[in-house]
Parts: sequence; structure tokens; C-alpha cells
Amino acid sequence: MLPALLLLIGLLFGLFTPRNVRPEAFLATATVAAAALLPLWGTVLTGVGACAIFVGLMVDFNDLRDATAYSELATLAAIAAFAVFLNRLLDRRAHQLVQVRSVAETAQLAVLHPVPRHLGHVTLESLYLAAAAEARIGGDLYEAIHTPHGVRLLIGDVRGKGLLAVQTAATLLSAFRETAHDAPDLPHLARRLETSISRHASQYPGVPGSEIAERFITALLAEIPDDEPVVQTVTCGHPPPLLLHHGEVRELQPAAPSPPLNLGMLVSDGYHVDLAPFLPGDQLLLYTDGVTETRDRSGAFYPLAERIRSWSSETPHQLLDHLNRDLIAYSGGDLDDDIAALVARRRPSH
Repeated sequence: MLPALLLLIGLLFGLFTPRNVRPEAFLATATVAAAALLPLWGTVLTGVGACAIFVGLMVDFNDLRDATAYSELATLAAIAAFAVFLNRLLDRRAHQLVQVRSVAETAQLAVLHPVPRHLGHVTLESLYLAAAAEARIGGDLYEAIHTPHGVRLLIGDVRGKGLLAVQTAATLLSAFRETAHDAPDLPHLARRLETSISRHASQYPGVPGSEIAERFITALLAEIPDDEPVVQTVTCGHPPPLLLHHGEVRELQPAAPSPPLNLGMLVSDGYHVDLAPFLPGDQLLLYTDGVTETRDRSGAFYPLAERIRSWSSETPHQLLDHLNRDLIAYSGGDLDDDIAALVARRRPSH
């Protein structure tokens, strides 16, 4: 309604102000506003309307012989023509943006597959939030695979942003999908992932301006056996998962955390496996640091364990839906980092 409002203001301004005060500023602004806010036909109608209002005021004021009035009319017509051109340009740019976002979404789905809702005796749900609405792709990652050893989960966060982060995330996910079935235990799986990431980084030692050799990935591996009510985890510099049991929230702190992937030279004693009970009805929340580092307007970090307690009895889908809306509300819609989360709930075996 802004272009129409500006035309009306211009008309009233021309009718109820002295003759030497011209309304073309409002009329010209209306045509430019129409270029940004309206489709082509609306921009054309606004430009024609602006010129018609100005001509009507010329007739009303008997200014048909005033050369200055004709000069102002010509200027207004030129602005209206430019507004049509600007409208076409903005429409083309908007179409290109839609195409780019569509490609980004396709790339995201190619890298980060939607996890199955059910694997063995485990119900799963995932969440991914980009820090910027236009950026549908980033370095946060997750995966879930049913293997002969049970359901194996991965969540990770690549240091840095941009295409290099996406490329590194794709490399880790490909390695996990290939080796999760064969690795006899989580330490072997972690070593295989470390080897894959190190090989990937070694291929780019001399790329100018590239930091890929220095990129590391914080990661958490989890295994939920089909026939035993436990969960095993290996932590590689990643935030500890939360175990939700009968309304209680417990942080599964690792006894001996390992460094992030691509820093495997720092691992001297191998990867340590942490074990915790994981009974039917229990839920495991894996997340990236974008969740806990979300800040409110005062700068306070998001209290994940405190907030998640009231939703611990919800289904995985409902729990992540609450988390999604709560993070956006807590941050005022201004997320500073990408966010990924994965919930696994153990169902009764019968």
C-alpha cells in the first residue's frame, strides 16, 4: 500500500499547498517504491498514476504554459520509466536468488541426508538450523546408520565456514557411511574417520589461501546395541550428549575425551569408550555447540539442560520442535552459528 499512499499524499499536497510548492517528490518516491514492492503491472500503473496526478494539478493550477512544469513532468516520466527498468532488474535478481537457494538446498540434501525415523529399536529425529536464512548449507553434520553392531550415530562440527567446511563435512560423512558397518567397535571407527580426514587434508597442502590442512572436526560417535540397554560414546572434542531419563537430564561427560578429528597425532592412548545405561523410553540428545552458544540479548548462553528438562517426556519430533522454536525466541531470531541436533529414543524390544 505504500506506493498508493505516497500518490495520495502527493495529490493532497498539491491541492492544499501554495502553487509554488510542487508535489513531484512524493510522486517520484511512489514510483521508485513501486519498483521495489510491486510486480511489473503495479509499477507501470503507479508511474502512469503519478504522471496523471501531476498533469491534473497542472490543469487545475492553469500551468499548461509553464515551461518549468513541463520540465518537471518530463523528469517524473523519466523516473517512472527508470522504475520499470529497476523493477525488472530486481525481479531478475530475486529469481536468481531463488535458484541459488534451491541449489544450496539440493547440495545440503546431497551432503546431509535426512535420517530415518526408525532404525532397529531406536526412533530418531534431526534438526538443522542455518545461522542466516539465505545460507542453507554449512559445516554442521549428523548421520545415523543401522549396523550389525547396533545403531551408530555421528554428529560433528567442522571448524570454519564456507565451501571448504561443506567439503570437509561431506568427506567425513562419506567415510562414516562406508566404515560404520565394518568397524568392530567405536575406537576402530574413530581411527578410520581420522585417517580419512587426514588423507583428505593432505591433498591440499599447497593450495594458496586454503586452510583445509588446518581444519579439524569436533565429533561424537555413539552406538546403541540392539540387544543391550546401554549407549557407548566416543568424544572427539565435541560437546557431551544429554541423557533424558524419567524427567531427569544427565550430561554424559567423557572420562577421557580425545582431540577433534584431523588432530589424531595428539591421540597417544587410543580412543576411550564411555558407557551409560540407555533403557526403553530414554532419549539421547546429540547437538553442536551452536545450541549452547546461542545468546539472548543480554549475552547469556542458552541453558540447554535446564530448558530441555520440561520436554524430556515428549517424542523426539516434539522435543526438537520445542527446541527449534525456543532457540529462535531466545536469540530474538538472530542465530550466530549453525545448529544441528539429533535425538535418539530407545523403544521397547517387544
